[in-house]
Amino acid sequence: MEPRKRAGHRGTGPGAITPDGCAVELYARLPCGAEPDIVAGAVPAGAHILELGCGAGRVTHPLLARGFTVTAVDESREMLDRVRGARTRCSPIEDLDLGETFEVVMLASFLVHAADAGTRQALLRTCVRHLARDGRVLIQREGEDWHTNLPRERVDAGGLTVRIVSAEPAGDGVNSVHAEYVFPDATWTQTVLSRPLTKQQFEDALAEAGLRVDRCLTADRTWVRAVHADAGG
Repeated sequence: MEPRKRAGHRGTGPGAITPDGCAVELYARLPCGAEPDIVAGAVPAGAHILELGCGAGRVTHPLLARGFTVTAVDESREMLDRVRGARTRCSPIEDLDLGETFEVVMLASFLVHAADAGTRQALLRTCVRHLARDGRVLIQREGEDWHTNLPRERVDAGGLTVRIVSAEPAGDGVNSVHAEYVFPDATWTQTVLSRPLTKQQFEDALAEAGLRVDRCLTADRTWVRAVHADAGG
């Protein structure tokens, strides 16, 4: 079954573009950042991680290299075809029910900022549905100035320039965020809908799903570790 089209999401550039605007070749090229270090510092060594929205394996592969076991989920079969060494499952995150639980569930790539509140809660319910009683959910949030410190760009050592060009109001507190990814030999763009969340709104969303923040994992508070709301301190 084809992935559902995500309204307001689009992408341009060489190769296949998924319904949420992600370019498969771009995500296969993007370098991994600090994510493996963040994960390794927050979960038991060798843990089994359920990675929701794995894309082409940008983070999956470094986690496997560090000795973690990964079950990688994405709604794009073309993305999953790039993943090596992990068990994979092609499914929208909102609909996922593997019938098992994991020590670690990871929801990265700012997915918690889904424009639709119902979608956000469905994503968090999937996290809870697959979380062991003493497990941890690792969630990546947008930075506090993500939608206001614009335009901004960074240039990686490999020659990639990432530009976050604009965040234009799209109604009901949602912004349409436009990004450019420029390599020496190719350029991709991506436009996504994103709902900024205050700290309180984020924590309220977690509470509604039965989670609570255990601790922040980065100084900028963009990565947090959450646990079952009734878990011990």
